Amino acid sequence: MRLTRTLVVAAGLAALAACNKNTQNNEASQIEANGENQAENITATANNEAANITNQAENEASAIKNRAENKAEAVKNAAENKANAVKNEGNAAANTSDKKSK
Repeated sequence: MRLTRTLVVAAGLAALAACNKNTQNNEASQIEANGENQAENITATANNEAANITNQAENEASAIKNRAENKAEAVKNAAENKANAVKNEGNAAANTSDKKSK
């Protein structure tokens, strides 16, 4: 009976130790999984922030390019208008000369 009791107690202690070991393994696995999730979240946040910065820079570059193109177009239009005005003045002067000579 004493031997049986000792064996039962030993079996119970072994089962308790195994159960405790499983709990520790589960805790370790959970800690590792949490760490991996946090690392993935940090990486995703950094990637999103980098994408936002890149998009903002591209938008600013496009805006600057558009302003430059608009200014260039305005200068071109002003030059064309001035050239047309000079041509018109020349034509008017030529017409006046033609009328006087006739």
